[in-house]
Amino acid sequence: MATVSVSRTSELNLHHVSKRFAGDDHTLPVLDRIDLSVKSGEFVAIVGASGCGKSTLLRLIAGLDDQFDSDIEFGGERIRTTDLARGIVFQDHRLFPWLNVEQNIAVALKNSGRSKEEKRRAVAEHIALVGLKGYEGHHPHQLSGGMAQRVAIARGLVNRPKLLLLDEPFGALDALTRSRLQNELRRIWEREQITMILVTHDVDEAVFLADRVVVMQARPGRIGKVVKVGLQRPRSRSDAAFVRLRDEILADFSVPHDAAAVA
Repeated sequence: MATVSVSRTSELNLHHVSKRFAGDDHTLPVLDRIDLSVKSGEFVAIVGASGCGKSTLLRLIAGLDDQFDSDIEFGGERIRTTDLARGIVFQDHRLFPWLNVEQNIAVALKNSGRSKEEKRRAVAEHIALVGLKGYEGHHPHQLSGGMAQRVAIARGLVNRPKLLLLDEPFGALDALTRSRLQNELRRIWEREQITMILVTHDVDEAVFLADRVVVMQARPGRIGKVVKVGLQRPRSRSDAAFVRLRDEILADFSVPHDAAAVA
């Protein structure tokens, strides 16, 4: 069950974090001595080949898995379980098919302690934020994939988290919808000024959105390098500096660009 935690800041710190799965004691760990600090309001993207531990790391930060070595601290407090201060959005929108858009977002407010009117107002504000005003009564089967993912983003934001975790949120979408939602996510991040961590296979997406790109190495999962993007916003994918930085990061994968983007 989610709990409310009042943090002094939204800074995230990982100290020598390692992770093995149960019964996996004789193989390399999925995560090995991860050290990472994310500042308040920063947008960080984590990229790497399949099996490097990106999604596992995100689950640890979310508090969905507490079986790991060392400490993860958020706002100066050790992460022990899920918390309303940390929202998460998955690749699969995970909407309840029997609930409409409004109800699916409201589910996230169940343990918020807000009044009925406060919940209603928060849901309405976040429906507008993701551009779904007029679709409040629609059910998931009546929505496109991109619209369903907007609902998932609204649900992740409705508790006003200090940190939003995104686990390949656009990976199952077509290229046009993915590009549109990337722009919308950037707009939301700029408006809401919250910390965001994006896990993605798409290096182009990472460079387009993030302040820093964390490049993970495959098993054992370690941080190979951290790249400061340093490009002005809004960013153009055709800009020479953008292309050069993207290709430098892709070189660490030793795979073609197309494979990295769709793996």
